[in-house]
Amino acid sequence: MLLSAVKEGRGMEDAEEESSFTDTAQLHAPLSEHLSLHPPFSSLVMPECWDGEHDIETPYGMLHVVIRGTPKGNRPVILTYHDVGLNHKLCFNTFFNYEDMQEITKHFVVCHVDAPGQQMGASQFPQGYQYPTMENLAGMLPSIMQHFGFQSVIGIGVGAGAYVLAKFALIFPELVEGLVLVNIDPNGKGWIDWAASKEELMNNTELVQNYRQQIGSCVNQSNLQLFWNMYNSRRDLEMNRPGTVPNAKTLRAPVMLVVGDNAPAEDSVVECNSKLDPTNTTFLKMADSGGLPQVTQVKACAGCVEISSV
Repeated sequence: MLLSAVKEGRGMEDAEEESSFTDTAQLHAPLSEHLSLHPPFSSLVMPECWDGEHDIETPYGMLHVVIRGTPKGNRPVILTYHDVGLNHKLCFNTFFNYEDMQEITKHFVVCHVDAPGQQMGASQFPQGYQYPTMENLAGMLPSIMQHFGFQSVIGIGVGAGAYVLAKFALIFPELVEGLVLVNIDPNGKGWIDWAASKEELMNNTELVQNYRQQIGSCVNQSNLQLFWNMYNSRRDLEMNRPGTVPNAKTLRAPVMLVVGDNAPAEDSVVECNSKLDPTNTTFLKMADSGGLPQVTQVKACAGCVEISSV
């Protein structure tokens, strides 16, 4: 099952083995140089409680995060990243308020990341602002980990957020214990209109009204357009299943892929599955679900991230 290594209490010693992604890391020299200026994660000590909202400085600008819970020793942190058109509240509140998830989060700190300018009440970026690339967004996450002293994460991402977390895991495999990727598209070519990818909303008046109102009032529309444009210009993740090509690169951590059977992203998730190591990948297709399974199929999604409290 996904995250079995975490259930067995796997520490960071497994992460210290030599990374097979050194060629990828070398492409990010500026970020590597930035990280070298800071002490290693293990030398940082988390305070008793970081609960609340924080603005973190990163090499690519400020990043808004929300921490829930208190440090739990060396256990990994659950880190979430939302889809384009949403923020952490719109994307994950329903999911994390579900009773089964509340039981899980008693044992793990949760770190919700809002993409730049997507949080509630965000100021509009000035004219000419260059929004971070998808690779830059992934490169911001180590700064969060260093700021709080997190040693490793379990990532939960939806849509664009799933892409960011997959990119992060490719660049920094030693920092990732596991991933739950919902509706991920590993390809750079082509895109699906955001509203169309939420097909179930068309048949649910209450959800339609709720999300229209919240997106219009909670997410700065100019900032959203910048994020949307950057996501649509993303590059392929360039992953290959081990053994299919020489020096294949893929995700090393255990991965659970989740997609609704009515989601336009279904074919993309199937393709992503074909690029991952089958020995540590689980593929879950949810019946009667579309682009927001964490909202419409909360119980099933909560089962995806069932984690033991050991």
